Amino acid sequence: MANYVFVAQSLDGFIASKDGSTSWLNMPNPTKIDYGYSKFLNQIDAFIIGRLTFEKALKYKPYPYNKQVFVLSTTLKNIPINLQDSVEIINGDLKTILQNIQTKGYKNLYIDGAKTIQSFLKEDLIDEITINTLPIILGEGIKLFENINKTISLELNTQTTYENGIITSTYKTKKVES
Repeated sequence: MANYVFVAQSLDGFIASKDGSTSWLNMPNPTKIDYGYSKFLNQIDAFIIGRLTFEKALKYKPYPYNKQVFVLSTTLKNIPINLQDSVEIINGDLKTILQNIQTKGYKNLYIDGAKTIQSFLKEDLIDEITINTLPIILGEGIKLFENINKTISLELNTQTTYENGIITSTYKTKKVES
């Protein structure tokens, strides 16, 4: 089983503005480059996202997830009827959650949402992180790597620079020996 992150951030490390907006991601992209996202999605079996990310996704038209979604939440009680076959609410210890998901046949998971990513990083449960850094400074907002409270070693796997200034970097995490 492998856990992946694919995320965009501002040059100063924010993944959303202070109010949670990601409208700044809609910078001009005349060539409609997807920055490796389609290739990345092809290797994913399911998503693990937090409640806030799920609630935000529900507002998008069309709904952005086309595979099984597991929503980490202790407060969410209901899933919209049209998504009940593809969305499941989960909670508990992350390692136990991953074991349960693996028994359902899911092996490659996309971990999404700031708090969810941070929780997985704290438990050394992320295998690869792809970050698209946009040439914009927000000055404030929601940080990707906030409240980790530990050092995590990464190894640069690939890096691509695009003409519009976006840099896509993929890192493998170095697992801590127990």
